[in-house]
Amino acid sequence: MTYRELSAQALAENDFSSFLTELERALTDGRQDPNVVVQETLTQIYYGNSAADIGQFPLAARAVIHTFNPRNVTTEPEHYTDIDVERYGERKPFIWLWQMFDRSPLGQNALLGHRFRRMLAPLIFARVGQNLKCWHYVEWSFGYNLSFGDNVVVHRHVLLDDRGGIEIGNNVSISDYANVYSHTHDLYDIHKVYTPATRIGDGVRLTYHSTVLAGTSIGENALVGTGAVVTRDVEENHVVLGIPAKTAKTKTSQSD
Repeated sequence: MTYRELSAQALAENDFSSFLTELERALTDGRQDPNVVVQETLTQIYYGNSAADIGQFPLAARAVIHTFNPRNVTTEPEHYTDIDVERYGERKPFIWLWQMFDRSPLGQNALLGHRFRRMLAPLIFARVGQNLKCWHYVEWSFGYNLSFGDNVVVHRHVLLDDRGGIEIGNNVSISDYANVYSHTHDLYDIHKVYTPATRIGDGVRLTYHSTVLAGTSIGENALVGTGAVVTRDVEENHVVLGIPAKTAKTKTSQSD
């Protein structure tokens, strides 16, 4: 999909670029604990001043500021027993910054948001190709089991559950509220978890509210229709619809 080229006013663009450059340097140059950088950055975003004495704030506000530090937070994936604690811990400051940025006024600004998330993505995910475009409220599990090819677009409120691994190819579009899983539970014992990898081929389109279940592969240039639930592999160029998803059409040309 081709997007319009948009920009802010010159002063805003300069401040956006400077903010991202300085933030990336602070997070990666090894001079500061990333957890502290995240807390200071989020305090500035939400309160406007990270240097103020925390004691001057009301108790509830102080609780919020403490929560800006990733070390004072637990996320859902940290409660899973199959987590690699060390690998997740390395990424957690960047994950928390991404999630809290999205919930701030800045997170609604696509001019800054796409660049902000693209800056953080290589610090979180196993592989990030060129031109990744993530809209707000994208969620994932561990991050270190998730890879993106080139020119991937992920829209709002998408869940990418990478517990067992998700590989996303080039030129993939994932629409709003889609869900892709790579873990499932045993039919009889809910505590028994299986984590087969899930693969999304080049040129695939996952449309609104579609679901791809763990261990399935979506072939190149396939399309998963709105609300469809993929329970088994989808062949390349197939358009699948329904629950469970079944082939409704096969693409025969680029124009299909």
